[in-house]
Amino acid sequence: MAAVDTVPKEASAVALPGLGRALMSAGKLTQKSAEDIYKKSQVSRTSFIAELTGSGAVSAADLAHTVSAVFGAPLLDLDAIDPLRLPKELLDNKICQAYRVVVLSKRNNRLIVATADPTDQEAAEKIKFTTQMGVDWIIAEYDKLSRLVEKTTKSTTESMDTLVGGGGDFEFDDVPIEDAPEEADTGVTEVEDAPIVKFLHKMLLDAFNMRASDLHFEPYEHQYRVRFRIDGELREIASPPIAIKDKLASRIKVISRLDISEKRVPQDGRMKLKVGPDRVIDFRVSTLPTLFGEKIVIRILDPSSAKLGIDALGYEPVEKERLLQAIGRPYGMILVTGPTGSGKTVSLYTCLNLLNKPGVNIATAEDPSEINLPGVNQVNVNEKAGLTFAVALKSFLRQDPDIIMVGEIRDLETADISIKAAQTGHLVLSTLHTNDAPTTLTRMRNMGIAPFNIASSVILITAQRLARRLCPVCKAPADIPHEALLEAGYKEEELDGTWVTYRPVGCSACNNGYKGRLGIYQVMPISEEIQRIILRDGSALEIAEQARTEGVRSLRESGLYKAKLGLTSLEEVLAVTNE
Repeated sequence: MAAVDTVPKEASAVALPGLGRALMSAGKLTQKSAEDIYKKSQVSRTSFIAELTGSGAVSAADLAHTVSAVFGAPLLDLDAIDPLRLPKELLDNKICQAYRVVVLSKRNNRLIVATADPTDQEAAEKIKFTTQMGVDWIIAEYDKLSRLVEKTTKSTTESMDTLVGGGGDFEFDDVPIEDAPEEADTGVTEVEDAPIVKFLHKMLLDAFNMRASDLHFEPYEHQYRVRFRIDGELREIASPPIAIKDKLASRIKVISRLDISEKRVPQDGRMKLKVGPDRVIDFRVSTLPTLFGEKIVIRILDPSSAKLGIDALGYEPVEKERLLQAIGRPYGMILVTGPTGSGKTVSLYTCLNLLNKPGVNIATAEDPSEINLPGVNQVNVNEKAGLTFAVALKSFLRQDPDIIMVGEIRDLETADISIKAAQTGHLVLSTLHTNDAPTTLTRMRNMGIAPFNIASSVILITAQRLARRLCPVCKAPADIPHEALLEAGYKEEELDGTWVTYRPVGCSACNNGYKGRLGIYQVMPISEEIQRIILRDGSALEIAEQARTEGVRSLRESGLYKAKLGLTSLEEVLAVTNE
């Protein structure tokens, strides 16, 4: 339904706007009242609808119901909308403020926009021109719409000039962060400006509420931007003045126990934020010197993610059974592979949580430890101090361990000690950066590990990716050609017409049609046949072919199965898997 201005015109000396004519046609306004309100709006330089509701001639609720009935447009109560869930990058804030509109969602090449005046052709044309998308109006009460516009467009960039100068008369509470270092005479006072503290506090809380996994603070030559990674996608959230970059970086470094005077080399730290009497969020901080200042990435660490249980990770029953059998073995090596941000750490900690019993000694070496798990002895690797993965592993073996977790096998020495531990009665869990499970074995061979050691120690490899989960509220059947499904990887016999794929739509409950993420897995046990291929130094292709004959799905096949179940879209599967 497009913007409408089709109400019959009344003979009038004043060129009334479409909304005025609509209300006259519905019997809500007399011609004289409409003309008087319109003239007042012209004198006061306000919109007709603002003058109309402000004068009390028609209540906002009555106006919305009348407009909805006259134009046959849906009516929405904005009190049911969560402002944090609304898409923020589809329409410029200035347009939203000028025309009092809010984008609710996107459907194909059309925007679903809340308005109190669907006759506003200027607003419709402006939105179409700016976004190159069509407009479907949803009617909302003007007072609620105005409040929502102010709430959603009150960008963190407004009133940000105060951040440059240092706060003026503002009195904000400090960010309640634990474990902040004592601030001696090191020039830290200047970074305690209340607006800087307030801005950082807001960004951290917004990221937590929007279920973001990372915050990016990025300085450029003439711009400073803040982006959140939500469901795997980066979205720009704010563009504060470039002049705050140094103060903001210093504030973050102070509460992360980093050296604020060192801006030439990367640094890593941690901080905590209290969001309630008994709820604390952990953040991992990483700084990186760039051409125009320090880029800072803050990762939100959620300890509860390791306690969700293996069922919440998205393993299929066969994959889950293979993994549980492997972690139930008394010794051997289990490897989890995938790119950064694919959920490897959560998978490992889920396994550790299952194994964490009073009679078991578990030790982990990580860089750094992301999730705190009581009952597990966790060690942070410190390369500068000489505490490498290899050194930590050697120490573990003198500590009577049952289970060892190594954050990442990066070099031959770490791999060699891990394999020896797996061969001498210990269960070893670790990660590697490879594309899939079969190539993990050839990657270890390329690191210099003997085929015999690989075959005798590795018992299971899991490759994984994270795909965005379709919103269950608004997902719709996708009309995908038969040939495209075959090209994606489906077999002819699977396309029997008993199931459909779904596509993202977008609504107030999700982010452009997606809500949350789910795992796509390739779980490959090392069978005797695969061991023989390893021993004769076979290729990854041979290993993959043997795994396929043993019923191991590739990542693409696993993703296609998830799309078949309606959990994610085919586009998302093709984007995160490669075949």
